[in-house]
Parts: sequence; structure tokens; C-alpha cells
Amino acid sequence: MAPPRSTEPRNFGLTVLGLWLLMAVGFGASGILPTLPMPAPPLILAALTAFALVLGLRSPLRGWIAMLDPRWLVAVHLTRFVGFYFLVLYDRGELPRGPGLYGGWGDIVVATLAVLVLLFTGPLLTARERLILAVWNVLGLAGILVVTAAAARAWLADPGSMAALLRLPLSLLPTYVVPLVLATHVLLFVRLRAAPPPSP
Repeated sequence: MAPPRSTEPRNFGLTVLGLWLLMAVGFGASGILPTLPMPAPPLILAALTAFALVLGLRSPLRGWIAMLDPRWLVAVHLTRFVGFYFLVLYDRGELPRGPGLYGGWGDIVVATLAVLVLLFTGPLLTARERLILAVWNVLGLAGILVVTAAAARAWLADPGSMAALLRLPLSLLPTYVVPLVLATHVLLFVRLRAAPPPSP
């Protein structure tokens, strides 16, 4: 018996995300990323973000994501607790101040607020919950754009200063995590714009 059609987009999405993760791990383990000339790492991040957006907005996943509990999109941002490790690397002198110190604290704040969003919102958003989610989404997107721009500037000015982000496990940030983080912010804006507030 064929599986229900409603599970097909979900299975497709999980398969794509799993394969993408495996390729990102393999790419990081190969040691190729640190050997690429600038501005290859920022361009790779931009291309993968575009790929994630196409998957979310223009593929069979679009309908499934539109039906998905929005808290799953927020949960992706718990990965931003990696900011604690950024602080450690900054303290060791392995990351510059912009992405290391400011980016680290920014990610920690956004991830902590994501925990609160997950605790105090439900799958069917009330008007108040939609406002909470919208404010968090704006803050989170602004934060990741600022730290991404700071990292890109550091890469271009002194590629060696960002070497920690070109080796596993942190190489998964530009090749997997950050593109998904950026894409989920956009997808949340689409969800909030499309879904009308529930009746009182």
C-alpha cells in the first residue's frame, strides 16, 4: 500500500535535509573549504541560503511547510546557542571581535528568546502570539544578518582570522546551519503574513 500523500512532502524534506547534512559533513571533513580562495565561503553561504529558500518556497515542500507547526521553524534557532562557543574562541583569540564577541552574545540572546517563544506560543497562533513571534523574528533576522556581515568582512580582510569556521564542526555553520537559520526567518515571515489571526 502506498503511504498517504500527506507524508510525501515531509519525507522528501527530511531526506533532502539529511543528504544535505551528510554532504556538509563530508565537505568539511575533506579539508577543501579552508583552501578555497576568498570570497568563496561567503558565496557558498549565500548560494546555500538561496537553495534553502527555493526548497521552502518553490518546491513540493511549500504546502507542507505552510501546514507545519511554526514552532518547528523556531526550534531551528536553538542551534544558535553555539554562541557560547564563539565566546570561547574569541577569548582564545581564534575569532575576531565582531563575529566572536558580539555575534556570540547576539546568538545566545536570540536562542534564549527562542526558548521563551517555544514555551509561550502554540501551534494555532493567537493575535498576541503572532505579535510575539513577529518581534522575535525581526530581532533574530537582524542579529544573524549583522553577524553574517561581520564574518564576511573579517573573511575578506583577513581570511586566517576565520579559520575556525572552516573546519569541522564549525564548518557546518556556513554550509548547513546558517543557511537554514536565514531561510526559516523568511519562511516565518511568509507564514505570519499568510495566516490570518484566529477568531477570538
